[in-house]
Amino acid sequence: MPSTHSAIVGFGMEIPPQRITVEEIAKHWGRDPQEIIGGLGVKEKAIAGEGEDSFTLAFQAAKQAIDTAGIPSAQISAIFAGSESHPYAVKPTSSMLAAALQLHPFSFCADLEFACKAGTAGLQIIDAFVRSGQITYGLAIGTDRAQAKPGDALEYTAAAGAAALLVGPADDPKAIARIDSTLSFTTDTPDFWREAHSPYPAHAGRFTGEPGYFLHVREALRGILDVTKTKLTEIDHVILHMPNAKFPAKIAKEFKITKEQMQTGFIVPVIGNTYSACSPLGLVHVLQQAKKNQKILLVSYGSGAGSDAFLFTMLKDGALLPKDERPITYVSYDEYRKNQEVAHA
Repeated sequence: MPSTHSAIVGFGMEIPPQRITVEEIAKHWGRDPQEIIGGLGVKEKAIAGEGEDSFTLAFQAAKQAIDTAGIPSAQISAIFAGSESHPYAVKPTSSMLAAALQLHPFSFCADLEFACKAGTAGLQIIDAFVRSGQITYGLAIGTDRAQAKPGDALEYTAAAGAAALLVGPADDPKAIARIDSTLSFTTDTPDFWREAHSPYPAHAGRFTGEPGYFLHVREALRGILDVTKTKLTEIDHVILHMPNAKFPAKIAKEFKITKEQMQTGFIVPVIGNTYSACSPLGLVHVLQQAKKNQKILLVSYGSGAGSDAFLFTMLKDGALLPKDERPITYVSYDEYRKNQEVAHA
């Protein structure tokens, strides 16, 4: 019989150890670093190293999710990879991942695009596949080597990283967090876009806030609470999409979400906006710390525009992922720019 609910049975992440500070970028452009940092609430961002792209980041995150769950990869029969920066315009990241991870060859595979919510869109699809009984285990991945035009406001926050969520039936002994409910709120709002042959995205300035991010996050948040008859005071952890630190903080203030509810998944100040991986990475941080029976609320956002909302219940205490032993290294702006140019070559 199909499972009534699906659950996260494993999770993983990949955040490159290479960083560039907002101060370093601001000084290059003759800007006041404190003004930029104060405006964004971001101090530094993670950047991909030589030879790293959305595929390699996704592979590392997915491998960690499989390894920590202890589930043979041949039992996984679906993988959806969400990204704004797939390595190929025509050649799926998901099929490369399925082969590299040694998933079952009879697998559902597809690449997803919906700006920064492509990773959570994949989680919704996997959730539906598991609940229908079509598959037993599936992977949803958000991964990006985010792009920004030199000198653009996005350059201060556009980061690199990946998060992988391995999903199975809620009655599986390995189940960590049950997916209680999910919904989406979507409109045609052109706040951020990249044309087919353009190397960098464009955006509508302040309109990325209203009616973009704020409208969609508000509506999705209200919607999930209404559908599930849940009060915000019943939620232990809240993760909102983090294009910077200011936007989610504003939503938190409007809805009276406390600092304690936000703090575990609020990672943007030290890694930047990892686009499709952003809110899933926040969720991975929460899944490591949350306790049995605690409730988690996640609301993603993707320009264009839409938000996915999820309500989870922890079925057991979270467990820490293996510690990343790689040292954090900082690069100059010139080194960073050279790295970005190689990626676009």
